[in-house]
Amino acid sequence: MKHFYKGLAFCAALAACPGVAAQDILAELEALAEAQGEKKVQVAFREASQENDMLHGVSVIDFESLMDDVYLQSSEAAVNNVVAGINGGNIWGMDAGYLVVVDGMVRDANNVLPTEIAQISVLKGAAAVVLYGPRAAKGVLQITTKRGYVTDLTVKVHANTGFHTPKAYPKYVGAAEYMTLFNEASVNDGLAPVFSNEQIYNTASGTNPYRYPDLNMYSSDYLKSMYNRSEAIAEIYGGTERVQYYTTTGYSRESSLLKVGNTEDNYISRFFVRGNVDIDVSDIIKVQTDANVTFYDSYTARTDWWAQAATLRPHLIAPFIPISYIDQTDANSLATVMNSNYLRDGFFFGGTQEFQTNPIADAYAAGDSKYVSRQFQFNTRFDIDLKALTRGLFFRAKYGIDYAATYNQGYSNDYATFAPVWTNFNGEDMIGGITQYGVDQKTGNENVSNTSYRYTYNLSLQFDWTRTINHDHNLFAMILANAWQTQNSGQYHRTTNANLGLQASYNYKHKYYADFSAAMPYSTKFPDANRTAFSPTLTLGWNLGNESFMEDSFVDDLMLTASAGIINQDIDITGGNQGYFLWKPVVQTGGWYNWADNGGIAATEFNRGENPNMTYVKRKDLSFGLRGSLFDKLITFDFNYFMSEMNGALARPAALYPNYFTQTGYPTSSIIPYVNYNEDYRSGFDFAITAQKKFGEVDVKLGLTGMYYDATVKKRDENYAVAYRSRIDRPINSIWGLESDGLFRDAAAVSGSATQQFGSYQAGDIKYVDQNKDGVINDDDEVYLGRSDSPFIGGVNLTLKWRNWSFFAMGNAYIGGNALKNNSYWWVNSTGKYSEAVRDRWTPNNLDAIYPRLTTTDGANNFRNSDYWMYSTSRFELRQVQLSYQLPQQWLDGTFIKDVNLFLNGNNLLTIAKERKILEMNVGSAPQTRFYQIGLKATF
Repeated sequence: MKHFYKGLAFCAALAACPGVAAQDILAELEALAEAQGEKKVQVAFREASQENDMLHGVSVIDFESLMDDVYLQSSEAAVNNVVAGINGGNIWGMDAGYLVVVDGMVRDANNVLPTEIAQISVLKGAAAVVLYGPRAAKGVLQITTKRGYVTDLTVKVHANTGFHTPKAYPKYVGAAEYMTLFNEASVNDGLAPVFSNEQIYNTASGTNPYRYPDLNMYSSDYLKSMYNRSEAIAEIYGGTERVQYYTTTGYSRESSLLKVGNTEDNYISRFFVRGNVDIDVSDIIKVQTDANVTFYDSYTARTDWWAQAATLRPHLIAPFIPISYIDQTDANSLATVMNSNYLRDGFFFGGTQEFQTNPIADAYAAGDSKYVSRQFQFNTRFDIDLKALTRGLFFRAKYGIDYAATYNQGYSNDYATFAPVWTNFNGEDMIGGITQYGVDQKTGNENVSNTSYRYTYNLSLQFDWTRTINHDHNLFAMILANAWQTQNSGQYHRTTNANLGLQASYNYKHKYYADFSAAMPYSTKFPDANRTAFSPTLTLGWNLGNESFMEDSFVDDLMLTASAGIINQDIDITGGNQGYFLWKPVVQTGGWYNWADNGGIAATEFNRGENPNMTYVKRKDLSFGLRGSLFDKLITFDFNYFMSEMNGALARPAALYPNYFTQTGYPTSSIIPYVNYNEDYRSGFDFAITAQKKFGEVDVKLGLTGMYYDATVKKRDENYAVAYRSRIDRPINSIWGLESDGLFRDAAAVSGSATQQFGSYQAGDIKYVDQNKDGVINDDDEVYLGRSDSPFIGGVNLTLKWRNWSFFAMGNAYIGGNALKNNSYWWVNSTGKYSEAVRDRWTPNNLDAIYPRLTTTDGANNFRNSDYWMYSTSRFELRQVQLSYQLPQQWLDGTFIKDVNLFLNGNNLLTIAKERKILEMNVGSAPQTRFYQIGLKATF
């Protein structure tokens, strides 16, 4: 606890420090900055001047301005493009897990729409995130919603509608081809063919698809060519000197591609209301009160359509069979079928003994399910000006609470299917008998399941003090206490973040900067003695743009910064029950027999040992930044170089303990504890460059962003027999597997190669390289194949404005990533569904094939990680394009309408990649889509 008490004493001393007796021109400076349009940026627990006070490690999006150029559907839609240093779910190459803060409260980004957002700040550097505590160690995405201001009541309306169109579907072979290929696979395995030539011929002819089915679940019989999404949002804002308000409400609804049975009614809807109120209670007290309510519903017919579309073989079942095929003299069969509650246009549900239900019949008769989510958020803030004590001193307090409840409701019904017994009479197929499986049954009882809740409360208290002395010396200091806690249903331990914070900043004439920011976290994941820590950061800056030697040069602003810091975090303290009590030993009973004299306990097993020294994982950062603008704001840029170590992630390293600490025989035991052992290293750079210029009547703005990083393993407990299998100095997101050497062309090639120990193999199977030359292919021959993440991500955005027209486009490039073709579309074994990939398979007549031979076994030799299945994920994606037209103001003069903007846009329009077909295809889930919409924005 010594660090805890030291930190308290330090904070108390700073708070008690008397103000410097000098002229306070803070108010004048603020008024001047406001008059000059100085931009304010939300950083940790305060606003900062983007030009004068914001040091590096922070990137900002002016979301209101961005939304003037393009209509976005999600709060994070443009972040990867407009901001450098963020790649999908990670910031500066950290593992996914950055903290999302909305109006100072820890919340979900997907519960804030782009129309509600004023600004997004991405906090990347250690100094930028440290005040948020241990769970912000991997970065912070900080969202600030809109607020009212002094103006007349104003109403803005957004309305749009559009259509999703699928990019691609998986392509599977038809039933006749499947049966032919499966016969080939059987023969390859030394088995007799399963399907007769007559069955294959009748299936291929298609003369009776009810007796010889050929089911295609991607057919237009079941799927629409497009589906709709529509949205309407209203914003109302205004206020007086005393009270300002902002409120918004909206509704969106989206259908689905499915059109079979009750799936035609599938939808997703979202209704929300948000209200933000600012009240100047007096000249020293300001209050903010915000509330948000969101109703989210997702209705679906009770069928697992996309998963079954990827697995249900086409020859197995005919979902609908005409009643007319039943022999009219067969009264029993007719009576059996006619008793069904689900006859449709003269058809009944088909089934078999093996498949007594099917996804098409499910869509009609299995019932429905509605996912329901209700979320309520409330927060309030008090700002008290303590100028009576000293000028520039404020006390601020924020409290917020979120409550979210989710559940599924719906009806689950049973239904009957019927397996026909087919005969042929006078050359015509007829049904001579019926076997019924299941019964039609509706209980009428609504099911409520998967009930869960989550609540989060946030609390922060802070004193901050700002003072300018003699026009030159600018001081800022802040002490704070910050805490938030989330309780999820079914979890014993709450997710908690608690810390004290301290910031002390100084700059001289906005030229030379020094900032010390620190946190003192508290976490119950550790033993009592180690629950507190100290996380210091130091940042130095030099604004060369304000130096006299830069006057009258092409340089407008030029800020050089350097930052170093250590953040103690517990995000990576994970394990059973969310990572709590991992430092404690665990002893349990075990065994497969009982002793009569010890209460039935066969053995005592040690699950793990004790580590009273377990402590925080440490992020150690060193970074440099260069930010500025040139040629009268023609070019603005922001460049950051970062190096980061993550030290002390948990492991149970056998290398540190004698071998007798682990018992591998009966009873299995280990007294090796969890210790702070693993280390990772990340380094890289990011950049953001914007060029803006007017050519005649055309305004052009071009933005480029990018990040390149390495994330490597520096320390692991490993004991590989061969050095090339070591994970040390390899990328964290490495893909490991065997190196292939094509396919075995024939039996001679098999006999002349090393023995492969992954099940049976023969000609037509994948041949692997014997890395250690021991004559055996096994796990010791695995090598590094590539990294699964993209080390470089780049973004480009272009805005063109001419008179009342504007054009916006943005795209992203991902370079250097890889993936494995390891889903069921590619790894076809046993009785799996055959995709078109198998057409170029090995056969004795196709020795140069791409795909291995077909097999009815599990294919253990072929279907494993190897470079044979690896492909590049490098690509360029055209994410969004929009064309807008602002109605001429003279058309609206004399009306109550202030402005109207019409737009057309498209999303996810184009992918340029060598492996585009693979990248655009989803297997086992709904397809990726392009989205085209038309909309308007109007102000009243």
